[in-house]
Amino acid sequence: MDIKKLFSFVFLIIAFSSCKKSEPAFQIIQGEAQGSTYSIKYIANEEVVTKIQIDSLLLAFDMSLSTYRDDSEISKINSGDSTVIVNDFFIETFNASNQIFKETNGLFDPTIGVLVNAYGFGPSHQRKDLNQAQIDSLLNFVGFNKVKLNTNKTISKLHKETYFDFNAIAQGYSVDVVADFLKAKGIENGIVEIGGELVGFGKNTIDDKNWIIGIDDPLQSTEERTLIAKIKIENLGMATSGNYRKVVTDSITGEKFVHTINPKTGKPQKGNVLSATVLAPTCKMADGYATAFMVLDVKQGMEFAKNHPDLHVLLIYRDENNEVKQFKTENFKSLVQ
Repeated sequence: MDIKKLFSFVFLIIAFSSCKKSEPAFQIIQGEAQGSTYSIKYIANEEVVTKIQIDSLLLAFDMSLSTYRDDSEISKINSGDSTVIVNDFFIETFNASNQIFKETNGLFDPTIGVLVNAYGFGPSHQRKDLNQAQIDSLLNFVGFNKVKLNTNKTISKLHKETYFDFNAIAQGYSVDVVADFLKAKGIENGIVEIGGELVGFGKNTIDDKNWIIGIDDPLQSTEERTLIAKIKIENLGMATSGNYRKVVTDSITGEKFVHTINPKTGKPQKGNVLSATVLAPTCKMADGYATAFMVLDVKQGMEFAKNHPDLHVLLIYRDENNEVKQFKTENFKSLVQ
């Protein structure tokens, strides 16, 4: 074969190969963050986002809102530094929290941190034996109406002892942050999960269906994996809150303390709601409202859900006969497979 023809033939093969587009496929990133794990699945022809980018983004998020880091913005504010200029992560979380605080008449309150710490659910995990007088004293420092986001992006507190704890909404917001990052990179279909909170956007175009999510049975043991429902999710955030696992037991008295604390009474909530699953337009709002449903009693929760049609709600609770029941809003039922 003529050498020129050979080179032309090889060139055509290379050119054809380089022009051939790769097929869309699942791209998966997994790692650890916020004391838990994260999992990201998106659909693209090639890797668009790297694990290093995700880890850097989540680190920046923690540097703003993690009470488990002494060098974070929130920790500095909690320690009394009033000169901290907060970033957009903090501002967004503050404003969303204020909205839910007002809508729940103060039953959702991220200034509950002094009591969270006292009951052993904070970073130190050291529980104090609290009498009523001590609880009442700590309640003086609780109240989202006692803190202010100033125009210069600093935070003012009526009491220096007031301690912010955004854990009831921040993890959900971190899911939104990652999902928005993916979208900014041109990704149209994906699912992001961090510590059980998640966002599904677009669809599973490879299998030509919605993203399908399983909801765990709140009464199962940690060794089991039983689902009570499978739901389709599209452009929604989902969060579940429950008192069935996060419990501290007094080593002397054996008394159990659940992690949901009522900001009105200053005591761990001992209601009949076992878990609340909420889907909302954003995961941060789903996360915050799911926590609020754990403080509301069942009837209040049902009424609240009916008055908030943008929320898809599943409540699992015990009735007056101690039987496990479910309450689903109509829009939640429409998601069930």
